Amino acid sequence: MSTQQQQDDGHIIMFPFMAQGHLTRFIALAKFISQRKPNTKITFVTTPLNFRRLQPTLQTNNICLAELPFSSADHGLPPNTENCDSLPPHLIATLLYASKALKPSFDNLIDEIIRAEKRVPSCIIFDFFFGWATETANRVGTPSFVFTPGGYGTAMMFSMWLHSPHRKNGDDSKELIEEFHVPKFPDACRLHISQLPSRLRDSNQEFTTYAEFYRMHISFSQKSDGMLCNSVEEIEVVGLEALRNLMEPKPVWPIGPLLPSFLLQGNQNKNNGCVASQSRTGKEFGISPESCIEWLNHQKPSSVLFISFGSQNTISAPKMMELALGLEKSGKCFIWVLRPPSGFENTTEFKSEWLPEGFVERMSQTKKGLLIKTWAPQLEILCHRSTGAFLSHCGWNSVLESLSQGVPIIGWPLYAEQPYNSKMLQEEMGVSVQLAIGNEGELYSEDVKNVVKYVMDSSQGEEMRNKATGIAEKIRAAMSEDIDEAGSHQKGSTIKSIDDFLANVTSKKLSYESLSLVPAIICECLAKEYRLCSSMSAEVEHMTVRIQRISLVLTIESAAPTLLSIQSNFESTISSITLELGLSPDY
Repeated sequence: MSTQQQQDDGHIIMFPFMAQGHLTRFIALAKFISQRKPNTKITFVTTPLNFRRLQPTLQTNNICLAELPFSSADHGLPPNTENCDSLPPHLIATLLYASKALKPSFDNLIDEIIRAEKRVPSCIIFDFFFGWATETANRVGTPSFVFTPGGYGTAMMFSMWLHSPHRKNGDDSKELIEEFHVPKFPDACRLHISQLPSRLRDSNQEFTTYAEFYRMHISFSQKSDGMLCNSVEEIEVVGLEALRNLMEPKPVWPIGPLLPSFLLQGNQNKNNGCVASQSRTGKEFGISPESCIEWLNHQKPSSVLFISFGSQNTISAPKMMELALGLEKSGKCFIWVLRPPSGFENTTEFKSEWLPEGFVERMSQTKKGLLIKTWAPQLEILCHRSTGAFLSHCGWNSVLESLSQGVPIIGWPLYAEQPYNSKMLQEEMGVSVQLAIGNEGELYSEDVKNVVKYVMDSSQGEEMRNKATGIAEKIRAAMSEDIDEAGSHQKGSTIKSIDDFLANVTSKKLSYESLSLVPAIICECLAKEYRLCSSMSAEVEHMTVRIQRISLVLTIESAAPTLLSIQSNFESTISSITLELGLSPDY
């Protein structure tokens, strides 16, 4: 196949925020697109330290990494910290705000790609926290799409920050409503104030700062050309409907679950477990997957509780102590991923004093508990036949991994949209029971023991497991693709959705050659719109951006000869418009 033919499926730019769950999701999407469209070039954009860590996981012919300079120390962050997993929770907001500094470098990168390839990229797929990438996309005339986790959690987050239904008189009110309806959701969908992330319950000034930040990025998302959602149409009916209401009239494509193929093969991997070829994001495990599976192989089916709170947050020291005591009282075998309690740096070495006296030794002697520091092979644990429940922070990646294996969840949401995910899992899906939320309130070892035994031993827990198994079947069906007996190509909902998205994107390539067909139309439309809005300064500014966007493409070095006449026609038209409006010729 010739080089030109190989480029026929265009070039997609992917730009994830620097956090473990975000990177995992974007990497999986890049590989999914590569699988569906092998001739699509994908550029994965990140910062230097993340670049080096991700390089081994993205060694494919059509996926390349691009590096943007970033100095954390320039933004009040510790040196060499470019990822949320290396920051304490109170500095994560600082990284969010500092990431805006990447925009000039990102703009330059896109301009360099256009100059090198003599066409604009097929699209930019950006993280919610990089909403300003829509401005870059608009400037160069390419579509942009926001990529989010689950439908329900994202829709809840959008609606809560946009409408503040929990405040009696809007943003200025200190009075909070105890229970309320969430706009854009069905009437029966109500939230209790205790189910909200702490940021939404902050004092006025703190709330206002966060509200401005989130509303700005929600606005960017709504101004994009659409949304990709790491979810499945059949399992998030309510959430996806609400999300489409919030994004209307822009499309929302559910293209999940973005999981390794071995997780989607049903019971055939449930016997003795399966080992992924490598960590999906370049992290080193605290235990080898093989050792973990060997330990699980000695346990009874559905008898092990897996405990992990994700990569960014952790629980307080008192709650860690009560959790350990409750696990021991339950008598259940467990695998626990240990992180330093809140208030300590993530990189701090875990100390046995944060657990009950003699706990580590007792777990080692009885082989009841497998304690893992830093990172665990979560995928391998969840797909093993011995795993019976997952005590989770309800981050969306973890939720999908658990449900894809029919494993019910004990919820302990900590941050961001996690409380919304926990609510959906319990109230909409019936596959979870919430043990606690964040580090608020009291938690006792008896609470832990009772909830663990309820989920793993009771008839209600068995019903939760059956519902989770049903969801796993829907997930596999959404990812299925086959030829039926009649010879028809049958695709699951997710396969249809990603193919529809890619068909839309790759059919709209903008090159020098395509520009040569429409110079008159471009000039005429710009002239009409420019005259129409000349009396409104904001609109004039908007039109100036549009003129600059096309001018960039028309004035690229090494342009095709036909562009000289196009540019001349374009400049002549703009000149006549500026004279008509009484503007300076240099405007």
